[in-house]
Amino acid sequence: MNLNQLRIFYMAAKRGNLSLAAEDLFITQPAVTKGIQRLQEHYEIKLVNRIGKKLVLTDAGEVVFEIAEKIFDLEKHAEESIREFRQRKKGRIRIHASESFGAYYLPSIMNPFSKSNPLLKISVNILPTEQVIENIADLKCDLGFISYPLEHKKILIREVLEDQLVLIVPPDHPFGSRKHLKPSDLAGQTMIVHERKSAPQQVLSAFIKENTISISISLELSSNRAIKQAVESGLGIALISRKVAEEEIHTGRLAALPMQGRSLTRKFYMAHHKDKYISDTLQNLIDRVDQWAGDYARRIA
Repeated sequence: MNLNQLRIFYMAAKRGNLSLAAEDLFITQPAVTKGIQRLQEHYEIKLVNRIGKKLVLTDAGEVVFEIAEKIFDLEKHAEESIREFRQRKKGRIRIHASESFGAYYLPSIMNPFSKSNPLLKISVNILPTEQVIENIADLKCDLGFISYPLEHKKILIREVLEDQLVLIVPPDHPFGSRKHLKPSDLAGQTMIVHERKSAPQQVLSAFIKENTISISISLELSSNRAIKQAVESGLGIALISRKVAEEEIHTGRLAALPMQGRSLTRKFYMAHHKDKYISDTLQNLIDRVDQWAGDYARRIA
């Protein structure tokens, strides 16, 4: 089989568009068309149908696409393994993380790890959980941290941390002098919430439903920093990870209140490609994450 023609077919099928495939492969659109035609002519079978500008795979095309995906994934793994063996501790680790974990938890892990591995180049990108998963599947990063688990046939996901959620209020709020709150205290309160599908939003929704209380939502924000600033400005109260509001709580800009009789928590997860070559350096980082998470869990227990 001509692997160049197979790659052209694979990229065209993956992108669903000849022009986009041509851009990715740095060739012309006619070259993409010709490559697919030659592959089909060689095996005397139709692999794709063109409907306008869109490409639709035939049944045979679906099978060939799945096989091609495995072939080119293995090619990426081979390149990754060779790179790791050549560079060793002078290599690079690419981490993609969701906003909460990447901005507020990961620095406590990465700063000392980076100091102990000065020749190692580490990059961290903050992205939505769905994008982190997609990038792991495409081998665009070595390790990912996400706010909720998403099933994917190419990815291994496991829980690494469970943290306490607290209600944050301005110090001068009527709740500011309380040590804890009862579920009924939330009834009628104006709240600032995370975006839909986020872990704190899911916990809050379940808690409200379970306790049959009604709240008023004034703002829905995707940024933890924006939520904290809105609470400081007196626009409402919010449910947030204690670690995320640690600095503001310590400096007295916010007060944090747990729920009486029940601990509200959220989880974080670590993910990597199931066929990813785990170098010694990457394994050391994974071990460091587990050690830090265990220490953190004991501190908040």
